[in-house]
Amino acid sequence: MPGPHRGRGEDGGTRVDRDSDELRPPAGNCFVCQARERTEWCRLGEDELGLLNRHKIANRYEPGQVIFYQGNPCLGIHCIEEGTVALRKAASDGQEMVARLFHAGDTLGYLAYFAETGYTGTAVAVTPAHVCFIERTAVRELLARNPALGLAFLRRTAENLRDAEDARLRDAALPLRIRLAHLLLVFKDRFGTADEDGTISIDLPLSRQDIAAMLGVRPESLSRAIRQLERSGAARFSRRLVRVPDLDLLFDQLEEAG
Repeated sequence: MPGPHRGRGEDGGTRVDRDSDELRPPAGNCFVCQARERTEWCRLGEDELGLLNRHKIANRYEPGQVIFYQGNPCLGIHCIEEGTVALRKAASDGQEMVARLFHAGDTLGYLAYFAETGYTGTAVAVTPAHVCFIERTAVRELLARNPALGLAFLRRTAENLRDAEDARLRDAALPLRIRLAHLLLVFKDRFGTADEDGTISIDLPLSRQDIAAMLGVRPESLSRAIRQLERSGAARFSRRLVRVPDLDLLFDQLEEAG
């Protein structure tokens, strides 16, 4: 998960509804897809893009709809054109937790594809989302034509492992209040809006229970951290709406950690 910056700034899905105004119409064409330009797929040449364009299936998902289930055979990979998707993983006690959020330009399922295993988690749309599915035979042909594509996914895997290790070390050293402030700043960049008075409003994409699971704590511990942020004046919480009256106060929470 990228760090915050100061500023205000499966098939089970349905076919894309081009009359809906909740999302802008999908590109429907890999040659002009803006999300592709920021991903591993930007390495494809014109002929390879033609192959991708012929074989991809564009799906639309509403919040709560499942894209694929943990443990199911990996039939291909999924590219997010627009929206946010949560990857949920089942723990040993049967409880599910959100392991990570994915956004436009991210690719889902490639780890299971390369490992030839079932999906490692359940992907669920958090917001209205456009997701393109590419079946495995097309992926195999693209990798054979363009080895740089496979190297790009290998590099992405290494980067994700590094980021996960950095996050684990950071979380072991920082108080929960500061980790929550960091997460709010990350959410601010994607789900925040600035009011006329300068207040930042953040529509949380996850429930408090899911946020607690992401942070590796119990819900009551998260509640205490929320109260601490509220007492400091850095944020006010109302269900899934968080209001930040002064962004610098939230950044100050991180700076206290050195």
